[in-house]
Amino acid sequence: MKSDFTWGAATAAYQIEGAAFEDGRGLSVWDMLCRKPGATWNGHTGEVACDHYHRWREDVALMKQIGLRGYRFSIAWPRVLPEGVGPVNAKGLEFYDRLVDGLLTANIAPWVTLFHWDYPYELFCRGGWLNRDSIDWFADYTRVVVERLSDRVRHWMTMNEPQMFLALGHVAGVHAPGMKYADAEMLRACHHAYCAHGKAVQAIRAHTKQPAQVGFAPAVFVKIPPGRTETDIELARTAMFSVTNRGHFNNAFYIDPVALGRYPDDHLRQFADVLPPMRDGDMELMAQPLDFLGANIYGGVTVGPRSGDTGDYPERQEAQGHPLTMMGWHVVPESLYWGPRFLAERYNVPVVITENGMSGHDWVGEDGRVHDAHRIEFTRRYLRELKRAVADGVDVRGYFHWSLLDNFEWSEGYKQRFGLVHVDYATQKRTPKDSAAWYAEVIRTNGGAL
Repeated sequence: MKSDFTWGAATAAYQIEGAAFEDGRGLSVWDMLCRKPGATWNGHTGEVACDHYHRWREDVALMKQIGLRGYRFSIAWPRVLPEGVGPVNAKGLEFYDRLVDGLLTANIAPWVTLFHWDYPYELFCRGGWLNRDSIDWFADYTRVVVERLSDRVRHWMTMNEPQMFLALGHVAGVHAPGMKYADAEMLRACHHAYCAHGKAVQAIRAHTKQPAQVGFAPAVFVKIPPGRTETDIELARTAMFSVTNRGHFNNAFYIDPVALGRYPDDHLRQFADVLPPMRDGDMELMAQPLDFLGANIYGGVTVGPRSGDTGDYPERQEAQGHPLTMMGWHVVPESLYWGPRFLAERYNVPVVITENGMSGHDWVGEDGRVHDAHRIEFTRRYLRELKRAVADGVDVRGYFHWSLLDNFEWSEGYKQRFGLVHVDYATQKRTPKDSAAWYAEVIRTNGGAL
């Protein structure tokens, strides 16, 4: 990897901070959803999570021990603006002040995500993303944060995984706010969120106190070629950016408006009857120039030729016994080759892997250590594929392992453990796993230890 490649780890505010009702923080839609019986595994909530709000110094020390060069974390919108708009919560901003200063003292670059799903509850009560005012709400919140932190923060992401907070939260109803909208409402919410992204990028550039690097971090559904001929590769490339069967889980609909300033033609055709109201200038607003494209990649699927009957690209079923993570996701290391390659080719912008990792069966052994050989093997295989992409000329600027800490895994509660560091939720004791020491060596050698 190049000498300025950023090796990091990532977290999200609601998943680790806790202190849900302290120091003036307002409610988020995740606080709301967690009150709903059966919404999360065993009724778990993020009210305490990893207690990072009080233990951030210990966590920064762990980051320094691992040797992280970057730390991707999110700001809790309702911690800064308890009602989503209006009066600023001074204590909320002071927490992020301290965290950023602590990171810089440890020589770790802060990479800030402005929205990682914890939408303010009070704004949800005013219509949430269905309300066009949400565009200005998000931009105003962005301005508050940037004015406070941009003297020390250079790397910004507007939103994390719009596919998930929009489709899982507003169609499937399994993530906050737990809605099951029809297509018309879903597409209206999406359109407002994209415009909000664009206006937030404008706010960052207008108010930053130093040159800023701005991107966003979509989930990426990688399509793998069935072979290595040019025909096979073009098949996978086309499939990766297609919208089929009025589906809400794809790449082009969530990235093209932001990166190219247009909705995909197949999306416009399929959803012609329910397209949202659009104002002059909306598409230009969405497509603000980006300095990098984040990519959250965990796996992928091998595709076959498009079906004339359904218009879809059939996905090859993995053989029985194919490796799975505890989440039930297939282990597909080559997704970290084809994903960045296809993204860079289509959008012509540097790529940063903003999330990649796995949930495993992790516990503290009798020797006091956490032996997660499976995570080491997983990450080694994926990073070798990323290294191959870089060798083939793909402009990849960084890699952020998900996650630094075991944490609240949304509707899965505390069942899933993604961390490089084990967290005993009863005592909050942190135990670096074997993977943390292994990753430290990868960072020290700039990928040479792979």
